[in-house]
Amino acid sequence: MAALSSSPSFRHLLLLRPRLLLSPTCLAGSFSRRHIHGRRRLFSSASSSTLTHGEASSTHGDADGVVEVNPPRGTRDFTPEDMRLRTWLFDQFREVSRIMAFEEVDFPVLESEALFIRKAGEEITQQLYNFEDKGGRRVVLRPEITPSLARLVIKQGKSVSLPLKWFTIGQCWRYERMTRGRRREHYQWNMDIFGVPKVRAEAELLHAIVLLFQRLGITSSDVGIRVSSRKVLQAVLNMYFIPEHLFTEVCVIVDKLGKITREEIEKELISTGLSSEAVQGIINVLSLKSLSKLEEVLGSGVEAVADLKKLFSFAEQYGYADWICFDASVVRGLAYYTGIVFEAFDREGKLRAICGGGRYDRLLSTFGSEDIPACGFGFGDAVIVELLKEKGLLPDLSRQIDDIVFPLDEELEGPASSIASSLRKKGRSVDLVEDKRLKWYTYHIFLSLLLCLKYSF
Repeated sequence: MAALSSSPSFRHLLLLRPRLLLSPTCLAGSFSRRHIHGRRRLFSSASSSTLTHGEASSTHGDADGVVEVNPPRGTRDFTPEDMRLRTWLFDQFREVSRIMAFEEVDFPVLESEALFIRKAGEEITQQLYNFEDKGGRRVVLRPEITPSLARLVIKQGKSVSLPLKWFTIGQCWRYERMTRGRRREHYQWNMDIFGVPKVRAEAELLHAIVLLFQRLGITSSDVGIRVSSRKVLQAVLNMYFIPEHLFTEVCVIVDKLGKITREEIEKELISTGLSSEAVQGIINVLSLKSLSKLEEVLGSGVEAVADLKKLFSFAEQYGYADWICFDASVVRGLAYYTGIVFEAFDREGKLRAICGGGRYDRLLSTFGSEDIPACGFGFGDAVIVELLKEKGLLPDLSRQIDDIVFPLDEELEGPASSIASSLRKKGRSVDLVEDKRLKWYTYHIFLSLLLCLKYSF
């Protein structure tokens, strides 16, 4: 650029390559060297702060015909700042998936309603955004991703070889009561494994979750993962000779443990036709927090106990044993789970479950296909962002620009465009600034320079 700068036709053209990113506290006068980022070079002067030209404010009009500026209740807009955070988080999801050798897939947000309507009394079936399209078809905005994944696996058939290790990041919709970290739309990272019947698959999924937490700066003192198995509840029901067809209904009810009172749980279980003795037996077993205690009650030969012992053994070998704990009350509310289930929680108890999943070996047959062993998890974006805020772990994601080019008069607009084009072809991020923005940039440039000079002595 030295040759260009020395040319008479470019003598009034300034090319700035910013290096300093100033925080709001820095602009207020509290500047320190930690605000300096040295990855970018400086041409001719210092830099601006975040290089955004103010913040647009939205107003609500009262006159008839003025559009409501807020998005529908429970949904979100994403400003540039919000998008930087979302992109960063999704990049973390994708990097962990890459490390774990998973391949990315995707599906339409709009699906057939039949894919999500099940005879399980699940709460999710009451939370669907469903309607009839113009062709008379019943459709739904997907409330979760696993059924869409199952549909794609069935569609692919024998054209793919097992095991499948797939992940996706997709938007989901549920019309539900909103709390902190719970919205009516959210994005969800799913990782699923098809074709591995052994507990190794669940161990791999838990490893991925822990890797993600560690990348975000979250520790096992911040977050734990409760683990159990649907087979525990099945073993208890067998002890009391409870009919198989009641299993799913009982799962949906006991998933409310900790959310409603024990008396309410007992009342709902009795309403299904269970005896008081069976209800007490179920609740007593599901209150256990020790795998050894569970083994005393059910015996070591029970499949649920053997699976869980194997999983905890894997956890030791992977090095994440301090992250997981046994909790028999974890059954998960979705009907299709068949084996080990798990959910991550913040240890301070301020937030809802961070993520959850488990084994679902019999899901494909509910859609008329041959079953394939499978397990997976869903990890939403809203709760983890709340946790990162709580722990002060949100990253500094200031706007990043390599170069600023601006002409000081109209005659130099053409040469300025030429230089911007040349730099952009080299892959640099370039902002071509008009005169009306020059005053704003100049103020921050000289403020940055003065602060640098002040703190250099």
